[in-house]
Amino acid sequence: MRYAFVGLGHRAQMYVDALLGEWRDAGTIVALCDTNRTRMDYYAERIGQEVPRFAPAEFGKVLELADAVIVTTVDATHAKYVCAALDAGRDVIVEKPLTIDADGCAAIAAAAERSSGKLIVTFNYRYSPRNSAVRRLLMRGAIGEVTSVHFEWMLDTIHGADYFRRWHRGRANSGGLLVHKSTHHFDLMNWWLDSAPELVFAQTGLRFYGADNARKRGVGERPERAQGAPGLGTDPYLLDISKDERLRRLYLEAEHEDGYIRDQDVFGEGIDIDDNMSVMVRYANRAVMTYSLHAHSPWEGYRVAFNGTAGRLELDVVEREWTPPHAAIDPSAAAKEHATGSSERLTLRRHWSEPEEVPIETGAGGHGGGDRLLLNDVFRGPGNDPLARQAGYRDGIRSVLTGHAANVSARTGAPVHLTDGGTRVR
Repeated sequence: MRYAFVGLGHRAQMYVDALLGEWRDAGTIVALCDTNRTRMDYYAERIGQEVPRFAPAEFGKVLELADAVIVTTVDATHAKYVCAALDAGRDVIVEKPLTIDADGCAAIAAAAERSSGKLIVTFNYRYSPRNSAVRRLLMRGAIGEVTSVHFEWMLDTIHGADYFRRWHRGRANSGGLLVHKSTHHFDLMNWWLDSAPELVFAQTGLRFYGADNARKRGVGERPERAQGAPGLGTDPYLLDISKDERLRRLYLEAEHEDGYIRDQDVFGEGIDIDDNMSVMVRYANRAVMTYSLHAHSPWEGYRVAFNGTAGRLELDVVEREWTPPHAAIDPSAAAKEHATGSSERLTLRRHWSEPEEVPIETGAGGHGGGDRLLLNDVFRGPGNDPLARQAGYRDGIRSVLTGHAANVSARTGAPVHLTDGGTRVR
């Protein structure tokens, strides 16, 4: 296969490195496309050979060279590139979220239906061993029919704050965290329950980040960005991208081309996404989920509990137990893999039985070995996977529309109905 990349930010690296390493027999990288030449040059250097580089206006030339396109651009542009690639008969691998709104979902659905190309959405959380273990238990009816779910996700002031420094802070770019981030979580729930959302109600707010909240708490004047700020090196909210080679080369040294600032202050002006979100979803199988996403927690992880007619299943995950203040100052310290205090526990509580702790088998690499399993499915095919982990365009649409419907509900105060298996807003 001949692979082209569109969008050469940091998310592209996992796929580039895969094709240069363990999956190098799956294909070759034949073209790069981005708004920024410096970023493309960084990846060309990493690839180690001359690779044609194109501006977005030249995407047609990219398609002439490729059999498949890997899309890792800003979320709001996904639909444009996905549809163009599908209409050219190319396969598409797209980072989550598939797109950011109902219009984008409709355009991609139409393109996918008329195309000979295949579309894969890379939901790596499906491949995490703990999440796969939940799927196995629910599939075999370990707690009977699921009646309700409580799902709580905490983003700490390392990870959560970073969305408020970047392009994600603008809803027009990312759809807000209920689309950009929660699409992972909503997809997990659709997959776990083997069902589709049909009604969504939400309440949300920006309560911690942003200039107005900082002023309310008596925070003094803040810099517009971290680089060159007096507090750089002591303020845990100021990210020093000069300390990390990849961030420095992809962003700091690329600013002169497009003016994109990667280290904006999280308490600055112009943020219009939420940092506290509460959502209720009813599914086609009559299960109801209460969900919350909190983006300024002192620890990072998630809890999900399924209530069923034969018992209860609980998954408790601590990805980072606390947030060291030097993590933003030194970006390399922010990695969650094997962080101190990290833990996971899966507990099965059947009616009339003592609790049973279910063992979780993990592998090497990101997300407990899940990233490796995902990449194998992407580049070599899923084979006969009883868990059906590889996600297609309808899975991507269901997850996006759950977040989109939640945004609409929060804005209007009314519930939003989804139809056609969760793939259309009524």
